[in-house]
Amino acid sequence: MTYTSPRRPQLFYTTAPMPCPYVAGRMERKVVTDIGGPDAERLHNRLSRAGFRRSHTIAYAPVCPACSACVPIRVPVATFAPDRTQRRILRRNAAIEGFEVPAHATTEQFTLFQRYQFARHADGDMAAMNFYDYRAMIEDTPIDTLMVEFRTQEDQLVCVSLIDRLDDGLSAVYSFFDPTMESRSLGAYAIMHLIAHTRRLGLPYLYLGYWIRDSAKMAYKARFRPAEILFRGAWTPLNHQNLPEEGAGMARFPVAFPE
Repeated sequence: MTYTSPRRPQLFYTTAPMPCPYVAGRMERKVVTDIGGPDAERLHNRLSRAGFRRSHTIAYAPVCPACSACVPIRVPVATFAPDRTQRRILRRNAAIEGFEVPAHATTEQFTLFQRYQFARHADGDMAAMNFYDYRAMIEDTPIDTLMVEFRTQEDQLVCVSLIDRLDDGLSAVYSFFDPTMESRSLGAYAIMHLIAHTRRLGLPYLYLGYWIRDSAKMAYKARFRPAEILFRGAWTPLNHQNLPEEGAGMARFPVAFPE
């Protein structure tokens, strides 16, 4: 007779309230869990489908009292169709090429990262990050993580995307771009590149994190249609008819994770 030790329970913790970086005057709380260890990939896949996001070796989801503005959103890549504005963005950036590279921090990336933070988020915590903080953000991962570097024909680095690979798609963790090239809409171009890349890999979804309808920083994610949102525990097509009212039961920390 052999003895098999019981599986280690997955522990979840709730953070202390902090000022919300997206909706003025509100406080945010998160539920967090460590996804390190031999079961990291499987756990991360399940949590991602349940609306969690990854930072370093931690997965988190919002559990803010009396607020459900953060809505998990993903794009079914097989049916994505760029609208007129997005087609113009694709034409405008046709000479910019994306290269998949390992999740390894470089000084070239960090210089671009700093320029982006100082220009777009100077009052945020990330603007104070040094190179070692940046390297930890990129390389401190227990799962299959990669990067896409976007370069001009002159080999100038103009945009970077950090991506996690899931069993049902890719997850866009973080992107930054040259702030002097804002008219090129490089953030939108990067998303459309990732949609096409996900499709080439034969995977169904690109996960975009949280859509916040009333946040200028986060509302843009709903422009990539068709899209799906996690609403009351199920992924549902996003359209004008089913847009839930704020506080109407958005997905929160689930009792049971979808398989």
